[in-house]
Amino acid sequence: MESPASTTLGPLAGLRVIEMGQLIAGPFAAKTLADFGADVIKIEPPATGDPLRGWRLLKNGTSVWWQIQSRNKRSVTLDLKQPEAQEVVRKLAAEADVLIENFRPGALEGWGLGPERLQEINPRLIVLRVSGYGQTGPYRDRPGFGAIGEAMGGLRHLTAEPGRVPVRVGVSIGDTLAALHGVIGILMALHERTRSGRGQVVDIALYEAVFNCMESLLPEYSAFGAVRGPAGSALPGIAPTNAYRCGDGGYVLVAGNGDSIFKRLMTVIGRDDLGQDPGLANNAGRVARVEELDAAIGAWTAGRGVDEALAALEAAAVPSGKIYTVADIAADPHYRARGMLQEIQLDDGDLLTIPGVVPKLSRTPGGHHRNAPRLGQDTEAVLREIGLDDTQIEALRSRGIIRPEAA
Repeated sequence: MESPASTTLGPLAGLRVIEMGQLIAGPFAAKTLADFGADVIKIEPPATGDPLRGWRLLKNGTSVWWQIQSRNKRSVTLDLKQPEAQEVVRKLAAEADVLIENFRPGALEGWGLGPERLQEINPRLIVLRVSGYGQTGPYRDRPGFGAIGEAMGGLRHLTAEPGRVPVRVGVSIGDTLAALHGVIGILMALHERTRSGRGQVVDIALYEAVFNCMESLLPEYSAFGAVRGPAGSALPGIAPTNAYRCGDGGYVLVAGNGDSIFKRLMTVIGRDDLGQDPGLANNAGRVARVEELDAAIGAWTAGRGVDEALAALEAAAVPSGKIYTVADIAADPHYRARGMLQEIQLDDGDLLTIPGVVPKLSRTPGGHHRNAPRLGQDTEAVLREIGLDDTQIEALRSRGIIRPEAA
């Protein structure tokens, strides 16, 4: 089944992906595949589409977030509650490589579209299922959003100043971590399929994706009964590394925790007495005196502006940086040189700057090949690709199973 997107250059060119998710986790996984050449067919409800279309700041009635999350995809509208729509999905799945969904466990099965049914039609199909708690276990039927997964995974407990209410990370990090784990699972399954010829199910739980990034949290508890708590801007057990207030009211981040880096840092701040102290020669000694070190560094930064402090630290090859706002990002020459500030032209002719593609491949890089689609923009084209004729398409439209016309 040839399509315009299937000829796109990229390492995943020719890969057909059906995206049945909405909002963040499932669509982010599909977006990552689409960035690298996969033909992603996004299935949306005919009346409203993906709710993300209406989230946060809107331009001409559509979220600008949509232009990132759905770039390089094609939009097909289907009312999945209707048997005719379910049959369309089965036809699509018969010729697809991957299906991505992030509904509550059991939803696909309720529509007759569970992995077992679809893999009877197409044994090579790989199904990514993203949910709050996974497809098994006592919590599987609970509704789960990213913020809940972040809390259960152990992250939320750490994101606070000691003694204050734990705060959430300012973006949907739980959903994104789950999506990236899902992409890893898909690529593993694709590699294994080259040997076995068979697809499989990739089961991603939001809380598990977060928990997988919690470093030494569990073994420290197992070995020592230690419950790591919130530490604000510091990193417990590693010193010195923190955010230090400058005289102009800004902050610099300093990571002086390498042994040789620490000595250079102490020279910069005029405290060679600390840099040459045998008791501070390794991380264990520095952790024991972290308050003293933070006070010394903070006293130095308090007498300088952010730019002055960073210039001195950079000259001494001490890892450091400032806390970027999006305005800083948009003006940063390194972001631009790396292709991370990409301008696209919207349908109304206006320009919009969006993030570039990650990761960067030397020979088959990803890219922005197609703007995010209007709701139902590609419905007719995709239906014709799977063999439906004008009469069949009109019948679906007349019953509201597909959107009356492309938005």
